[in-house]
Amino acid sequence: MSADGGQSFDIADEAALRALYGQAEGLALRKSIGFLDKHARSFIALSPFLTLATQAPGGPADVSPRGDPSGFVRVIDERHLLIPDRSGNNRLDSLSNILANPSVGLLFLIPGFDDTLRVNGKARLTRDPALLAGLEMQGKAPKCGIVVAVDEVFFHCAKAFRRARLWDPAAQVPRQTLPGLARMILEQTEEAKRMREEEIQAADEGLEWHYRNELYE
Repeated sequence: MSADGGQSFDIADEAALRALYGQAEGLALRKSIGFLDKHARSFIALSPFLTLATQAPGGPADVSPRGDPSGFVRVIDERHLLIPDRSGNNRLDSLSNILANPSVGLLFLIPGFDDTLRVNGKARLTRDPALLAGLEMQGKAPKCGIVVAVDEVFFHCAKAFRRARLWDPAAQVPRQTLPGLARMILEQTEEAKRMREEEIQAADEGLEWHYRNELYE
């Protein structure tokens, strides 16, 4: 039943899902490979950004953005890659999830490319100096790295990016359309109610200063 007591339109099983969409065919099935070939390596070398999907056992799923200059993800060999972990807010959602459940999904993006690369595998955390050597940014070494043992690699078509017009300058939304990040978080947590307007503005300005001056702190 639906929330209002009427007929439910939920899809509850695989059979109903396949009846609605049909079966995958052709290259959609065959394109998945189990290693990083020359095309996957080239894509990763050009990518400055990825999303990292993790999940706690029996708990919530999580997706975290990761970014650095192009090629920041190191391909160790055809079945392993290394993602440096940079400083953040110390929530450690992704890292804690990996310790509990090593299954991860990665989505690599290249600015201007509508195609994406998907990599699924099992992750572990490492402090191995030999693996982390050369991954410093602005003199700051990563505290640890995420090593992913690759299970599945495949390219994803451009439909979603074409629909979204993600790289189209005419589709860009001016940042001032929404409040600053600090203001939004302060209002979400209701801390803004206890602050003066100039303090909220200062928080937004301070965050921008941090971006410009302490990006790797």
